[in-house]
Amino acid sequence: MTQPPSGPTPPSGPPPPGKRWHTREDSGIRLDARLRWWHDDEPIEHPRIIELFNSSLVLDEQGRYQLQIGNDWCFIQVEDAAYEVRTVDVTPDERLSVRLSDRTAEALEPGTLAVDAEGVLSCRVKGGRAKARFSRDAQYQLGELMEQGEDGHLYLRAGQRRLAVPVPLESLGA
Repeated sequence: MTQPPSGPTPPSGPPPPGKRWHTREDSGIRLDARLRWWHDDEPIEHPRIIELFNSSLVLDEQGRYQLQIGNDWCFIQVEDAAYEVRTVDVTPDERLSVRLSDRTAEALEPGTLAVDAEGVLSCRVKGGRAKARFSRDAQYQLGELMEQGEDGHLYLRAGQRRLAVPVPLESLGA
């Protein structure tokens, strides 16, 4: 006698009107360009769900974004940046570090800094594979470390270190 497959039974037949069946490949979950979560075009607003989703977001080897919660997972759609830079720190060894919405921290690569049409900074994270958008607080923290050089270019000051910033001063609304 064979055992039935383990796990939930897949739905049979068409979904009820106005509904659709979700799969791991088509979860209906999306992260918009302003880092807001959506499910079937309805905003997700519960703070604990948002925090769970932020901390469960991973980038797989093929460059697809997934939510991984325990043993369960699904692919999601990411419209622009996948992570938010929440804090900028200068480490004791005079390096710049960013803390991200997935509760990880990593070195900031100043050469990856960019600014969008709205004046919001972003950078590359996760080994350059993903984009992170700066929160207002983090952008302010980074701005406090910026200075204009005699050559007219922007630099980040981290202790005694001075790092070139590839963003034009005028793009920051200064």
